[in-house]
Amino acid sequence: MIGQKIQELRKNKRMSLSEVAEQAGVAKSYLSSIERGIQSNPSIQFMEKIGKVLGVTVNELLLSQDDQAIRAQLDEDWLKLAEEAMRSGISKKEFQEFVEFSKWKKSH
Repeated sequence: MIGQKIQELRKNKRMSLSEVAEQAGVAKSYLSSIERGIQSNPSIQFMEKIGKVLGVTVNELLLSQDDQAIRAQLDEDWLKLAEEAMRSGISKKEFQEFVEFSKWKKSH
């Protein structure tokens, strides 16, 4: 998934594998193995270097197309609410439990 995303971004920028590897300061062979799915778990540092060259953040590299479509549908208020919950220390599990409780409460 990450490799395909990197390759797609690279091709959209009309950059060769060699150009991206050189500008990012990573081995061309390693970048190639990521793009082809031979290696599938690149480090954050690697993704930061590649992202900088391709003009995207690490988060953008990690998001799938489905995730991006969902994010596009979220309005700014929902994003702010989620960010506020994260900053306040609410875990995903706690948030999920709240949602489930709210569904249960509405049905009774």
